[in-house]
Amino acid sequence: MWKVVYIAHSEDSAKKIKDMLTANGFLVQLKGVGGKNKKAYEICVPFSEAEDACEVLREHQFHG
Repeated sequence: MWKVVYIAHSEDSAKKIKDMLTANGFLVQLKGVGGKNKKAYEICVPFSEAEDACEVLREHQFHG
């Protein structure tokens, strides 16, 4: 099961966050939301990794 840990408002931001989390050893999925134009992107990690991923996001000053 996957858990949303951050919502990015651009594809570039989502990819940067995904790359940063992946570099820290997390499995990451991106999911476009917001209809046809995909105005936001959910960054998801496995539920068991969510707490640790949120800590890494905080350390890198991403606050979701």
